[in-house]
Formats: sequence, structure tokens, C-alpha cells
Amino acid sequence: MSTELIVRAAVAPVNAEPRAGSEQVSQALAGHRVALLAEDGPWRRVRTRDGYEGWVHGGYLLAASPKDLASRYATGRISLGCTVCEIDGGRRALPLGAIVADDAFVESGAAVSPTERAERFPADGAAIARSAQQLFEGAPYQWGGITPWGADCSGLVQSVFALHGIALPRDAHQQADAGVPVEGGVGALVPADLLFFSERPEGRISHVGIAVDAHRMVHLALGRGGYAVDRVDGGGDDYARSLAERFRFARRVV
Repeated sequence: MSTELIVRAAVAPVNAEPRAGSEQVSQALAGHRVALLAEDGPWRRVRTRDGYEGWVHGGYLLAASPKDLASRYATGRISLGCTVCEIDGGRRALPLGAIVADDAFVESGAAVSPTERAERFPADGAAIARSAQQLFEGAPYQWGGITPWGADCSGLVQSVFALHGIALPRDAHQQADAGVPVEGGVGALVPADLLFFSERPEGRISHVGIAVDAHRMVHLALGRGGYAVDRVDGGGDDYARSLAERFRFARRVV
């Protein structure tokens, strides 16, 4: 049976290999539990809540008993981007999606209980598209990132849908299997449909965005440096037109 650890850093990089210079493939956030799979010196191979596996340095993690975890994280408050004062008097910022300990005081920003989250962030297409635009506006592009502090295209999608109670896999090519096909091309898009793109000869999906309406999507793109709302109907600037040329298909999850 695997052992559970808890993430103590605000954001813990999940690396491809047990060394600091290896590729960041994802992230794990404060208060989230990860399953311990293997050890290599100070490094821990873990499985995150979405089933993703990778290496996290032990300095980002904390071993805690089930009793301690239950007593400190019983409420399961979810950060919407907040600054907290913790039981030891320390202050720190927590990104969207982190779990706030019950004994931490929220000084600024907001954190919500699971019940409040479900009420405030329903599984509704228009609400999902709105959250993507409001919560990730200005976010820089960061490979492997999952928060407004820095995220990649699929990290944006996964985090926003999770906030609305819909679990999706981590990577764009995995998300391309979710939901059902959207027939009729971009003109048939409704808010929160997922658009998938590829520039590869074999067609493997390499980019994803969230439809805002039948003509635009919100996404995080290296070509934009991060957050952007772009046209997908063939209009717009050179980048938007090249994006439209790489469009492959859309899927409806909501």
C-alpha cells in the first residue's frame, strides 16, 4: 500500500526525473495529498490526485499521520488566490486550487469550502468560460504549470474545470478523449467546449483551449507568452490565423 504525503510548499514542481534540472511535467499544490511510490535519495516519486506520476523533492513534502491530516484539513477549503497567516505566525500566498489548512487565517483574497465551491462554481459552460477568463487573466505561460502564477494550456483547462467540479486528465492529448465530439466545426461551439490543435505531422494533439463563444477561445499559449483570448474562425492577426489552421476538432464536456 502506498504512503500518503502532503504538499507543504505553495507550489511543488513535479519533475520527469529525480533532479532539479529535469523537465517540470506538472505541479502539486499546498495541502494536497500525494501517494509515495518510490524514493531516490531526497527525491520522492509520487502520484498526484489526477493520477499523474513524477518526482518531487522531499523538501516540498511533509509526512503526516491520518489523524493530523484529518484534524488540519477537515474542511478542505480551496484557495481562490489568497494570503494566509498560519498557526506558526508565518504568512504566505497560496495559488488558486491550493488547500487551506483549518488552522490558517485568510488575511486577503478568498478561500471556499467544497459546498461553497459547488454553489459559486457550477458545472455550467458559461460559468466555466467566465472563470477561465477572470481567474487566469494575465497568467504567464509555464510548461507544466497549473495555476495563474504560471500554467500551460492543459493546466489551465484542468484547473478551471476542476474548480467547477469536473475532473479532467492532465495533458492535452489525454483531454482530447473527454466528452463527446462537437459536430459542425467552430461555428457550432458553445461556451466551455474544448478545442484541440496540432502542428505535428502525425496529428498528435499539442494544444487545447476553452471556447468562449462560436468565434473565440481562451487559452494559455507560448506564442502569446501566456493568457490570450483568440479568434478561432480564421480571422484576427497572423497568430490567430495560424492557430485556426492547426485546429483539429472540438469536444463537449459539459
